[in-house]
Amino acid sequence: MQRDRRSIDNWALIYAQMIALEKKVPLLVLYSLNGDFSSSNLRQYGFMIKGLSETIENLRQKNIPCFIARGNATESVVQFLTSEKAGFLVTDFSPLKVYKNRTSKVSKSLSIPVHIVDTHNIIPIWFTSDKQEYAAYTIRSKIHKKIDEFLTPIPRIVNHPFSFSKKPEMFRADELIETLNIDRSVAEVSWVKPGEASANETLQSFIKNRFDQSDVLRNDPNQNKLSNLSPFLHFGQISAQRIALTINQLEDSSMKDSFLEQLIVRRELSDNFCYYNNFYDSFHGFPKWAQTTLDEHRYDEREYVYNPLQFENAETHDNLWNAAQTQMVEKGKMHGFLRMYWAKKILEWSPSPESALQTAIDLNDKYELDGRDPNGYTGIAWSIGGVHDRPWFERSIFGKVRFMNYNGCKRKFNVAEFINKNNAHNAHKSV
Repeated sequence: MQRDRRSIDNWALIYAQMIALEKKVPLLVLYSLNGDFSSSNLRQYGFMIKGLSETIENLRQKNIPCFIARGNATESVVQFLTSEKAGFLVTDFSPLKVYKNRTSKVSKSLSIPVHIVDTHNIIPIWFTSDKQEYAAYTIRSKIHKKIDEFLTPIPRIVNHPFSFSKKPEMFRADELIETLNIDRSVAEVSWVKPGEASANETLQSFIKNRFDQSDVLRNDPNQNKLSNLSPFLHFGQISAQRIALTINQLEDSSMKDSFLEQLIVRRELSDNFCYYNNFYDSFHGFPKWAQTTLDEHRYDEREYVYNPLQFENAETHDNLWNAAQTQMVEKGKMHGFLRMYWAKKILEWSPSPESALQTAIDLNDKYELDGRDPNGYTGIAWSIGGVHDRPWFERSIFGKVRFMNYNGCKRKFNVAEFINKNNAHNAHKSV
């Protein structure tokens, strides 16, 4: 449950209960929480832990206790299994089992069965492909061939009939948050509430109020036509499979097709990139053509160059960029269309592709509610390094990496309206 923090539609939990019922034993959840992560912040940890509070209560009602272990994930599992606190002492288990051709050991000194279940994606990532895919078109056909096998009704967790002898301590989210070593300067947001119930309400609200059938307004940052589900998906408070099953029931439309393309193909392409590319957050993770063209243009003259603090404080000459940055800082969310413009301008105004990539990642991971996510890393790599894209017409700084500019945005939506809505505090004249 480290990545998918929910009590329903959770294939890992479903699989665990299946085994527990077969063996007629209690089922418990161990959640490992490091909490010593100074580069993370209150915005993200608050959303995660307050959502986890609801999940723990839902599990308790199913007679499935959830224990919180502090510290490194591997060490905390070993410590819990070997502690008297858990109610049993483990010195050795049967030889390591293999599930879906993936193995893992939690400790060199402790051999226990480890079953890996991908409950984050609709199709387990290693089933979709055994390699990094080049682009959406190379993974799309693989997904479409397997989707009917995996996009199926999801079993429900039942009340577990076997009780565990030990009870976990009462979970108090606010008290736990106070003990964390995190950055508290990035405040929580008020426009969205965490948790499984809120995630489902957001999905239903999207379908009822924001699901524009024509798909015309989805890429207009002034229109609230987005699902707003990305924070819930990132923290695993809702299942992508549940969303897909729900959207699939709607009448066919271009919006339905577009949404499912983003939810399934593009999202699982991002996971594929981060899973198979060890340099997903590095210049070396870019395709060779992009590395070559960016190298050829790395010493091109830049009209504007900003340092990371100026970017963070939205102190550029471009009020549209400043407004997008302000939206992210204040709301923990930036419109998807503007995320592309935002990242590409960081490349244009940074002294090197490497510094641009790091600045974009740092800002995204600090302020976005869905930071530190494959979608974020892949989106930035697409914008700055041509990942999952193709070479375009060559130009200064960008080389053959796709270019975006202010005038292009003006043709897409009312830029002045977006700037006014997001109170860009910089008075510089927009380009």
